[in-house]
Amino acid sequence: MTGRGSQRIPSTPRVISPSPTPSDRGDVSGGESSYRGPTTRSSTRRRAGASPQPVTEEPDEDESPDLRRARTRSRSPIDTRQPTRLASRNATKGPKAAESPTNGHVAVKAAETNGHLSPPTPVPSYGWSWRDFSRSPSPLGLIPIHRHWRTFVHKHEVPRKALHVSIGFFVVWLYLSGTQTSAVCPYLMGALVPIAAVDVLRHHYQPFNRFYVKYLGALMRESEFSGYNGVIFYLLGAWTVLYFAPKDVGVMGTLLLSWCDTAASTFGRLYGRYTPRIRRGKSLAGSFAAFVVGVGTSVFFWGWLVPTKGPFPGDENFMFTGSLSLPGIVAEAVGLPAAKATISGALALGVMSLWSGFAASASEVVDIFGWDDNLTIPILSGLGIWGFLKIFG
Repeated sequence: MTGRGSQRIPSTPRVISPSPTPSDRGDVSGGESSYRGPTTRSSTRRRAGASPQPVTEEPDEDESPDLRRARTRSRSPIDTRQPTRLASRNATKGPKAAESPTNGHVAVKAAETNGHLSPPTPVPSYGWSWRDFSRSPSPLGLIPIHRHWRTFVHKHEVPRKALHVSIGFFVVWLYLSGTQTSAVCPYLMGALVPIAAVDVLRHHYQPFNRFYVKYLGALMRESEFSGYNGVIFYLLGAWTVLYFAPKDVGVMGTLLLSWCDTAASTFGRLYGRYTPRIRRGKSLAGSFAAFVVGVGTSVFFWGWLVPTKGPFPGDENFMFTGSLSLPGIVAEAVGLPAAKATISGALALGVMSLWSGFAASASEVVDIFGWDDNLTIPILSGLGIWGFLKIFG
């Protein structure tokens, strides 16, 4: 309705019906024919719903040329632009924004919907990132066995963790049998190549992917339905540390991968909600569990397995031989003789075990380009132990 003070009221008011004819919905800019009698709000809403009229938005005169002001949602049934916050015009010109040639404003492209009660399909991103190799979170329901065994398979991942831990015991058996790390690497690579090829094949042939996850889904995470299998990174990480590192460092790196990663995942899921979060998906409870298991693994290998069951061929090239010493330059700088700058026995084993636990915990927490932790844990922990023994060994 127009203001009564700005228009002249005719001497004989014209009464209109509650449902106005098309002629009554004319221009309301002024004049005698534009007068309308008092109507209720309900009838006004009915009229607006019966024939919605598009509303033309005029730009503000004081609007800055570098900023776009957030406007309310248009009442036009055609205009579907979403209200946005105050942002730079140049910052919005990307794959999700396009400039209208008519009014110069930036129209934000809405996310496409899939017609189901699920989040809309995100706008695809352009370019490639190292994080494409990581296992991003995925909802429950992609792998059938996860729906039937939600607690045993999906929540606690018992079959997956059992396989994870068993690799460590298999490495201990190989060490006790006198197998050299150089003899294990060809078998690891021989298993890595066909497993990686099958994983690539199932991503290009969906019927085979469904068959694959039907029978091996208990050993997978649901994020691996559309991502790469964690076994690939497990084999690659174990092969790398066993091939390039000395025997004791390679064995320790594989044991830390097998046991510390499992402990961190188990205790992180159980008690991570009660402890501070270090980063996304990593809690203090899980990191502390990896540290404790890393210390215990070092004591088990260097403190009991090697001296009681060995020596085996290749043990003479161990980097840790039961003693640690300060570098000669540091010992001279602090004025310590060579005898006092060296520790051995239980004290050296304790220091070495603490450092191994720290290396395992740190490698489990750190995020490098979003790579899978089955790849980063053995490599980073092996590098940490190798560097420590290179200085103090």
